[in-house]
Amino acid sequence: MRKIFIVGIFILIFSGLVYFVLAEKFKAPAIPVEQVEQIHQPAQPEQIVEQTADESAQPTAPSKEKEIVEPISGAITRVTKKPFGLKISPSNSPVSPEKFSGYHTGVDFETTEVEQNIAVPIYTICSGKLLVKKQATGYGGVVIQACEINKQAVTVVYGHLNLSSVSAKINQELKAGQSLGVLGQGYSAETDGERKHLHLSIHRGESVVLLGYVSQAERLSEWLDPSQLFIGD
Repeated sequence: MRKIFIVGIFILIFSGLVYFVLAEKFKAPAIPVEQVEQIHQPAQPEQIVEQTADESAQPTAPSKEKEIVEPISGAITRVTKKPFGLKISPSNSPVSPEKFSGYHTGVDFETTEVEQNIAVPIYTICSGKLLVKKQATGYGGVVIQACEINKQAVTVVYGHLNLSSVSAKINQELKAGQSLGVLGQGYSAETDGERKHLHLSIHRGESVVLLGYVSQAERLSEWLDPSQLFIGD
C-alpha cells in the first residue's frame, strides 16, 4: 500500500509539472494597456465632407435685360392693316372710315374681336425716360418715351392708349417690358374715334415728333421700322 501511495504522489507531481510547462507555452501574449484602451473605444464614424448645392454651384451671371421687348403680345401677327411706310388715303386705306393720307411712319398692331371689350395691356419696348403723356389729335391718349436702340437715341410714340391706365409720371425711368397701360376703347375719345389698336412709331434722335404720316416717302428715313425689331421674338 505504501508503494502505491508513493507512486500516486509521484504521478500527481509529474502531472502538475507537465500542466505548468504546457500552460506557459500556450499562454496568450500580454497586450499593452494603451492597446487595450484602443480596442474598447467605440468606433469613430468616417467624417464625410459634404458640399451643399450652393457651395458646389458655380456663380452665374445675372440675366441680361433685353434691349427690345414686344409692346403687345404676338406683336408681329397683329400687323395686318397698316405696316411701316404704307401709303394710304381715304380712298385706298385698308381701314374705313379713313381720315388720314400719306406714308405711315409707324406700325399698327391690331386687336381681335374678343379683345374689343377687355383690357389689352401695352408694354414699353425699351428702357428710358417718359417724356410725354397727354391727349392728342389723331391718337387720343398718347405716351412718348426716350430710349436708345442699337446705340442710337430715339423717341417712341405709343398711340391710342387709355391715359387713366398709365400710372408712370413724366421723367420717370421705365424698364424694357414694363407695363405701360392698356389700349383705349375703340371709337371713343380714348382713341380719338379710331378703332382699338396700338400705333407705334420710333423716331430717330431726341426730338418729340407726333407725325403719324408724312407726305414724302424720303422722310420715312427719319423713323425706324418697328416690325423689324420684333421679328423672331
